[in-house]
Amino acid sequence: MERDAHARLIARLLALRWLPREDAEARRLLVDLSFREEVESRLAACGLRLLDHPFADHIAVALAQSTESAVFETGGQWAATTIALPKDAIALLVILWALIILPKRERQLARANGEEGQMDMFGGVPGQLTADASRGIPENVLLEDYARLLGGRARITQFILPQLSRLGFIERRNKVIYEGPLLDLAFDYGEMAPRILQGALADLLRKQDEPRNTEGDAS
Repeated sequence: MERDAHARLIARLLALRWLPREDAEARRLLVDLSFREEVESRLAACGLRLLDHPFADHIAVALAQSTESAVFETGGQWAATTIALPKDAIALLVILWALIILPKRERQLARANGEEGQMDMFGGVPGQLTADASRGIPENVLLEDYARLLGGRARITQFILPQLSRLGFIERRNKVIYEGPLLDLAFDYGEMAPRILQGALADLLRKQDEPRNTEGDAS
């Protein structure tokens, strides 16, 4: 039965698409080096890799870089995803990642620096850090800031947000958008954060901090 533990975990990840870190088998993956190495070896043999971040609440699997071209390159063109997301949905996904995950990660990293030495060997972190809940984005604020750039309010609320929710990237509760199980794993933080913070999207994000009405209060 022990030999089947690796296959069982991989099968669950492929079928369920993600597992919470608190899951017993996922937790073993994070603390048992030999078990993790075997799982990663089997995934690599199939052209896959483990998606795991010490501060993320879930783990998942994705294509290995060496197999991306075999999947995404078709007919001389490079597909954006394998889940039929249109360009405006991908753009909104990046924006939501920047608005929800980036601030949470900055808080986690700041707190981790203050608790250095409490990390586990294999990427585990103190529970209060991984449990740092992300802050939701009110849908009306998102629409006010980005609807004009992404096809209008109706397209975002009736098509894009429901699609991102079904795929597990976000959760919508009482007109507020929260991170779903896959949002924290959707992009590589080390690669994406500098591009966003130093790139063109930074100008859009800075508008979040600007007063929405700079005129006087006269009525």
